[in-house]
Amino acid sequence: MGIVLRGAIPLRTHLRPLYLSSRLRCTLASFPSPTSTQSKEVCNSKENDDFLQWLRQKSGTEISSVLSVGSSVFGRSLFASKPIEAGDCILKIPFSAHISVDNLPLEMMPLIPNEIDSQSLVAVALLAEQNLGQKSDWAPYVNCLPGLGEMHNSIFWSKEELEMIRPSFVYSETIEWRKQFEKDFLALKTAMENFPDLFGNVQLENFLHARALVSSRAWEIIKGVAMIPFADFLNHDGSSNSVLAINVKEQRDEVIADRSYAVGDEVFIRYGKFSNATLLLDFGFTLPVNCYDQVRILMDVTSDDPLYAQKCQLLHEHSLPTKLNSNTLKKKQRSFLIKQVRTSKGKVKGIPLALRAFARVLSATSVIELEEMAKEAAQSDGRLARSPLKNRQREMQAHLILFQHLDRMIQGHLAALTGLQNMNVPDSSEAFSTRRKMAKDLLGGELRVLHSAHSWLAAYCKDMSST
Repeated sequence: MGIVLRGAIPLRTHLRPLYLSSRLRCTLASFPSPTSTQSKEVCNSKENDDFLQWLRQKSGTEISSVLSVGSSVFGRSLFASKPIEAGDCILKIPFSAHISVDNLPLEMMPLIPNEIDSQSLVAVALLAEQNLGQKSDWAPYVNCLPGLGEMHNSIFWSKEELEMIRPSFVYSETIEWRKQFEKDFLALKTAMENFPDLFGNVQLENFLHARALVSSRAWEIIKGVAMIPFADFLNHDGSSNSVLAINVKEQRDEVIADRSYAVGDEVFIRYGKFSNATLLLDFGFTLPVNCYDQVRILMDVTSDDPLYAQKCQLLHEHSLPTKLNSNTLKKKQRSFLIKQVRTSKGKVKGIPLALRAFARVLSATSVIELEEMAKEAAQSDGRLARSPLKNRQREMQAHLILFQHLDRMIQGHLAALTGLQNMNVPDSSEAFSTRRKMAKDLLGGELRVLHSAHSWLAAYCKDMSST
């Protein structure tokens, strides 16, 4: 049929995925769950009329006969202007309406290093349109994009604001992102300086702004990513089955309604299942209660462990990465994601098997124990320490290691949340108040996940001990 659903973009190590849709229009730190009965204000402003007229001219076709631009608690949104039935195609945007790498001059491409990702390239294309101002063919769309002061992605937070989320992995991730973006900017600046009429004098903050717009609003296309006007006005509903799809045969993007909408109802699609960490990094907002929250756990084999070299070698041989060189084994923190813990039919979900296996390796006190783990893995599916240890005392000790690690993380999160609660915020600092609320949402959600895993581990260790 030529229809391709848009999915997450493959990552490089310093990038986050682009999702089915993105929206930075909302600058609220929290908002209610979407429903079709929300308060709404369908706009007929000149700006929206000019935008829709421009998009029709740009596309050479009618984009939608059943949607209109309006405002909701989410910001700029799309509403049903006519009754919509499930299965109706409600949106058709031709590929010609994209802002993509194809917008850049061909003679510029040889000047750009190969390691620059497609998101940064589209950011450069957006910078060119921003510099042209009203002379840009894309001015009606560019004028609709949020300004730098409206964005609350963590890369725009000050050092003092970032301190609020130090216990979260988002803290270090934000710092790494910014370093990478600064590095990309320096590599791209040389190329842009060869086209002064097109780009003007681009500064780092201009690039960061454009890069954040792309990472939060762009969509996956066949040849990378693109900004797709009008489509990014659609807001997210996690229960929706509507997504943006590529119709290769018709050379356009489409959205099929998954439900019926009455006139005036806001129309939604599904972006994905995102934690507050992802929302904060990529989109610049958080949810007060997010069922998709997760916590990144970093753990090492400590260098003072008598079996340090043997454990690192064993983990390396069984695909738990350890950096090696010709002379010695170098430790590397291993990263695990835990989610809200749930049990079903005797199985626990939320704590990765790989994390529990890693703890079992950490708990070993002799080479014989490590050899037994390796032998058992060889006799099964090759995965290391995935089954409970036969020595129940050692099995309990392995999970106590995790319990104590999470306990320290919980104490760090509690201390940070207490500090946020007692923090004095100037009445004039609206941005800081918003970001403090986002920090509370992030740490609070992670704390709920940590507590769920901590409680399960406590019960598991108690069961091992009593047995």
